[in-house]
Amino acid sequence: MARYEFIAVYLMTSGRNGTLYLGVTSDLMQRGLEHREGRFPGFSREHGCKLLVWWEQHGDLATAIAREKEIKKWRRAWKLALIEKDNPQWRDLYEDLLLPQYLRRYDDPWHEER
Repeated sequence: MARYEFIAVYLMTSGRNGTLYLGVTSDLMQRGLEHREGRFPGFSREHGCKLLVWWEQHGDLATAIAREKEIKKWRRAWKLALIEKDNPQWRDLYEDLLLPQYLRRYDDPWHEER
């Protein structure tokens, strides 16, 4: 039974401009940890996709799956632009999910508190 705590479409990478893995999950916290630890065999583990560089939260799984299918059709350059729009430093965003907003540190000098 899925927990449906944080439904999201997400991009993992092996590093800046590295291999990309696009996925959808009903629990981004858990799925991110699984990628980081390489728990499951497959594409993301084989290519070292352990860094969460982009995610988009959705209210329901059907919408998230539709968005994932849409992005999968995109050219690589469009996916890179999607990442760089909100994460130009290619920071690992997984740790941001663990910390309250006021404890987060940003390396990007242009980051503005929201």
